[in-house]
Amino acid sequence: MQSPDPIVPVFPADKAPGPVRVIAVASGKGGVGKTSVSVNLATALVNAGQRTLLLDTDLGLANVDVMLGLAPRHTLADVFADRCELRDTIIETPSGLLVVPAASGKRHMTELSPAQHVGLVHAFSQLDLDLDAMVVDNAAGIADGVLTFCQAAQDVIVVVCDEPASVTDAYALIKVLSRDRGVSRVQVLANQVQDPAEGRQLFEKLQRVSARFLDVTLNYLGAIPRDEWLRRAVQRQEAVVDAFPSAPSSVAFRDIARRSRQWQSPPGARGHVEFFLERLVSAPSAAAARGAAA
Repeated sequence: MQSPDPIVPVFPADKAPGPVRVIAVASGKGGVGKTSVSVNLATALVNAGQRTLLLDTDLGLANVDVMLGLAPRHTLADVFADRCELRDTIIETPSGLLVVPAASGKRHMTELSPAQHVGLVHAFSQLDLDLDAMVVDNAAGIADGVLTFCQAAQDVIVVVCDEPASVTDAYALIKVLSRDRGVSRVQVLANQVQDPAEGRQLFEKLQRVSARFLDVTLNYLGAIPRDEWLRRAVQRQEAVVDAFPSAPSSVAFRDIARRSRQWQSPPGARGHVEFFLERLVSAPSAAAARGAAA
């Protein structure tokens, strides 16, 4: 278990913080490999030169720290208990990934109020971290916290696998995000597939029913193959993209990271709860100022 004492990168005094690309990873059903997707996507972004933070918001059954072999001194449970500040929870892994761990086995953390979920989102605006991206690993299902953290991100990835319950629950999550939280675009990632055709078929199942009943755009992000090397990386408590870079799943994760970097950047704040809101508000003004100076 690693228990690092990182030097967290902050902005120099003469540099204004820019917008942070926030990607929420979610699933309707548990057990589809959502946390593995979050860990490997975040690590692949770091390896591609993106300063990235991985936030674990599975508040009652957190396992990002376990998957990465970390031994956190503080977690989000300590933040809500006023035992530390949010910054005090941040761990930096040897690869340079920043991690904010949640707690496991803390039932009260699953009973936080909607206002507390929003408060956590707003707390990130107080962090002057030098970041390009943040990946949010959500709990499975449609609890209030999941919906709030997805709504507060610029992009949502819904992970689905080839099980009827996974597809049905993914549709239920997308429906609630669209109808109750105004999420209009969702990236669909097929996980643990036998071949690319299986991943495409899973996406088409979701797309057909969503196009019929929902006002939401689904994009196919790709598929992660079922891979023995990924299982070995989990046992080693490492990201597969670091442990076995040439593994089929590693290649797929790097492709997913490349695609995510090509998504259109948010033009500014959208008028509701958002991570790093102040940076989104200030970004258009800073861009306008640079244009006027030119």
